[in-house]
Amino acid sequence: MAIPTRLMGSGAPAQLAQNICGDVVDTITAAGTTNANATPLSGAINRVTTTAASTGVVLMAPEQGSQVVVINSGANALLVYPSTGAQINALTATTAGFSVAAGGRALFIGTSSANWFSILSA
Repeated sequence: MAIPTRLMGSGAPAQLAQNICGDVVDTITAAGTTNANATPLSGAINRVTTTAASTGVVLMAPEQGSQVVVINSGANALLVYPSTGAQINALTATTAGFSVAAGGRALFIGTSSANWFSILSA
C-alpha cells in the first residue's frame, strides 16, 4: 500500500500522492432513508461518526476499478446506498440500503458504471 509521504519523498507532487493513496473524509453524519436524501460520500476513505437509526450515506457513481471504503464509527447500523442508476451487489438501486453494522467497515469495488460489489468486515 502506498504511503503519501513516501511518494512525495520520491518526487511525486502532493496531489498525485493523495490521488494514488486516496483522500480521507472524516466525521461524516449519516442522514436520510433513501439514496435521494442520504448523505453523499466524496472520499475514497469515509469515516461516518454519527449514525442515527435508519440513516445512511450514498456512494458516488461507480467506475470500473474504483474503490471506496466506508467505516461506521457510529452507534447504529449504517445504510449505504448506491447512486441513482447503480446497485450494490444484487440490491435494488434506490430502495434497499447495504447495511454496515456499528463498528463495521466495508470496501465497495466498482466493476462498471452501474455496479458496486462489497467486501464487509465482521
